[in-house]
Amino acid sequence: MTPTVVSIHIAPGRRLPTKSVPSVEAEAGAGLVGDRYHGSRHRHVTLQSAPDLEAAAADLGRPVDAGLTRRNITISGGDIPMRPGARVTIGDVELEVVRIAAPYRLLDDNLGPGAARALHDRAGTVFRLLTSGRISVGDEVVLDVVGVPG
Repeated sequence: MTPTVVSIHIAPGRRLPTKSVPSVEAEAGAGLVGDRYHGSRHRHVTLQSAPDLEAAAADLGRPVDAGLTRRNITISGGDIPMRPGARVTIGDVELEVVRIAAPYRLLDDNLGPGAARALHDRAGTVFRLLTSGRISVGDEVVLDVVGVPG
């Protein structure tokens, strides 16, 4: 089954709460319009998977709200590529892996003690936007788990 976007979250500034949106404009070379990283050089969007959040919740013994992880897009499943240069397509928007999104201490503040540890190796991936377009909840996601040679 093809993965789909199950939630989208943006935050207007650092440490400000994220808000759930049904869709967002993705701007090539800049990021998600309205998000704190819009205009940054490489950190345009972060992607995480719902099954990884469910596994972290099982470790924690409590639910993990996708919005509290501060990642932008949560998808229904599949292996999110982590190798720099690998590509993902969401709807008509193409993204390229920059690096793994490491869990950070703020997760313990947002989700409770142990959250950063539970999300280790499950915290998603940072991407740059190669093309522009609208990303919406329900969009299909094509994952390039092999990546590009190099």
